[in-house]
Amino acid sequence: MKIYWHNDSKNIIGKRVKEARLRVNPIITQQDLSARLEILGYNIDRVSVTKIEAGNRFVADYEVVGLAKALNVSVKWLLTGEE
Repeated sequence: MKIYWHNDSKNIIGKRVKEARLRVNPIITQQDLSARLEILGYNIDRVSVTKIEAGNRFVADYEVVGLAKALNVSVKWLLTGEE
């Protein structure tokens, strides 16, 4: 298992959040993702999604769970890239 961590990044899931959003058809916009998260009870607005994807925002463990649910991917995949 390889986990890539960049010293200037505040999270390890940002790139995979963006990848998961864009790989479905139709794509999930950042606003759509924020709305899905709100329905699930997570308060992550569009600006925060942008910051997460750019690696400019820390992501709490419970938020990783919410993002995985909203994107229909596993927590393991978000964290490691492995299914």
